[in-house]
Amino acid sequence: MARNLDAKCRQCRREGEKLFLKGEKCFTDKCAIERRNYPPGQHGQKNTRLSGYGVQLREKQKVRRIYGLLERQFRLSYHEATTMRGRTGEEMIGLLERRLDNVVYRMGFASTRAQGRQLVRHNHVLINGKRVNIPSYRVGDNDKVEIREKSRKVAFVAAALTAAQGRQVPSWVEVDKANFSGTLKSLPPREELNEPSMREQLVVEYYSR
Repeated sequence: MARNLDAKCRQCRREGEKLFLKGEKCFTDKCAIERRNYPPGQHGQKNTRLSGYGVQLREKQKVRRIYGLLERQFRLSYHEATTMRGRTGEEMIGLLERRLDNVVYRMGFASTRAQGRQLVRHNHVLINGKRVNIPSYRVGDNDKVEIREKSRKVAFVAAALTAAQGRQVPSWVEVDKANFSGTLKSLPPREELNEPSMREQLVVEYYSR
């Protein structure tokens, strides 16, 4: 399985904002953006003015990194969105939000999408009672997502649930933390997906050049 092995804090610094790729660290003073809020590399502190293409490219890279996808995976999601009836950008975000690794993260069973992907790949997650180990599996409305009973003692699952106690559960998922399960109720309202801010129209413009 291909993976993005780039340092996560460098990815955030390159995009100039927190992408919340390191879980709890992103909410502390140890976050790289708090310490060095400029792009990595020898010329990172130089003021550079982006062209229109550069702005589109950076937005595409930012959204791709938020969801932890490689370029081919991300581009395929865009092309599938172009065949759907709604606005391409919003349909693309909807497809990405329905990925199983993302749903596990949204429900609070993992601190990051990377942890959610690990849970899925290691056979810890059930969909409607059946084991699914494909992170890109698309969760449907009212599908029940749960952590396998034997896997509920995984250390970072308990840590993620504890850390998520003080945060609001997204309106489009219903979570039963006591039973390590949850249900996807609907597609997420676009206005609730602005942290970090995503301008999906720039991604559409990038791919439709």
